[in-house]
Amino acid sequence: MTELRSILDEAVRQELISPEAGGRLLPFLTERGVVVAEAQPAMAAEGEAWSDTETPRFVRGFHDVLITIGVVVALGGLWGLAALYAVLPAIIVLSEILVRRQRLALPAVSLTIALLCWTFLLMSFFFKPGTSAFNGIGAEATQFVAGFPIILGLYYARYRVPLSLALCIMSALALVLTLLLRLVQWVSGDPQFFSNHPLLLAVAFFVCALGLFATALYFDLGDRLRRTTRSDIAFWLHLGAAPALLFSVRLLMSFDGNLLDVAQTVSIKTPIIVISVVVLMLIGLVIDRRAFVTSGLLSLGFAIYGIFRQGSATVDTYISTTLIVVGAIVLIIGTGWMPLRRIVLRALPAAISQRLPPAVLAATP
Repeated sequence: MTELRSILDEAVRQELISPEAGGRLLPFLTERGVVVAEAQPAMAAEGEAWSDTETPRFVRGFHDVLITIGVVVALGGLWGLAALYAVLPAIIVLSEILVRRQRLALPAVSLTIALLCWTFLLMSFFFKPGTSAFNGIGAEATQFVAGFPIILGLYYARYRVPLSLALCIMSALALVLTLLLRLVQWVSGDPQFFSNHPLLLAVAFFVCALGLFATALYFDLGDRLRRTTRSDIAFWLHLGAAPALLFSVRLLMSFDGNLLDVAQTVSIKTPIIVISVVVLMLIGLVIDRRAFVTSGLLSLGFAIYGIFRQGSATVDTYISTTLIVVGAIVLIIGTGWMPLRRIVLRALPAAISQRLPPAVLAATP
C-alpha cells in the first residue's frame, strides 16, 4: 500500500490527477486488490542480468544532451552581454518551454544550476558575508543564505525539478546553521565566539552534514524501489551529503586541541580521512547509492596523495600511484557492486535490510 500511495502522490505532483482524485483512488484500488509488485530476491543463473535501481532519470537520450548544450551556450552568451536581471527572464522562458511543456530532464538540471548561479550572484551583489567562516556570523551572512531556499523553492513549486528541491533543502539547512551560530554568538555576548572556539564550529558543521544525510535517507526509504521523484531528490541530496560529511570530518581534525600532538597531526590526519571515505563507501553500498560513493572519491584521491607525499617518492610517483589506487577501488566496487551488496545485506538484521533497495537479479528479455 505504501508503494501505491507513493505512485499516486507522484501522479499528483506531476499534475496528472488532482489531489482529491488521488485520495479517492487509493482506497478504491486497495479494496480491489491492486498492489505494486516488488522485486523478489533471486539466485544467479545463466541468462540473467543485474538489476539496477539507481538509473539516473535526468539522462534520457542525446536529444536532451543537444538541447542542454544549446541552453548552456545561449545563457553563457547572454550572461556575457546583458545585465544580471536580463538572465532571469531567459531562464524562466526556457523553463516554461523545456521543463513545464516538454518535460526534458537534463535541460531542467542545467536551468536549475543556472538559477543557482544567478541567485549566488544576486545575493553577492546585495550582501557581503564574511570571507572567513570564523569571522563573526552577522546579519548579512544570514540574509545572503536566505535567498537560496526562497528562490529555489519557488522554482520547484512551479516546475517540479528534483534538483531544485534538493538545493532548496541544502540551502535551508545552511540557513538554519547560520541562525544557530548567530544565536550562540548572541547568548555568549562575544561576536568572535567561533574564532575563539573553532572546534564548536566544526561540530556544528558535522551535525548539519548528518542532518543532510538523514534527510536524504528519509526520501530514499520512502521509495525503496526507486520509482518516483523521491528517489531523484535523494540522489542529489546524497551527492551533497558525502562531501559535506568529509569536509566536516576534516574540519574536526583541524582543531583537535590537545587530543593529538601537533607533530603527529599531519601523519595521523590523512589515514583518518581514508578510513572515513571507506566508511562512507560502505554506507553507500548498504543504501545502494553509487552517487554517495562517487562524491567521496575525489577526497579519497587527495588523501591517498597525502599519504604517498609523506614518503620520499617524486611528484610523478605521487600522482601515478594515487590514480592506480583510486582506479582499482572504483573498478572493484563498480564490477562487484551487487555481489558485495548481497553479502552486506545478509549481515544486516531483516528489519533493516527489508527497508533498503533489494539486491536482486532481473531476468533478461
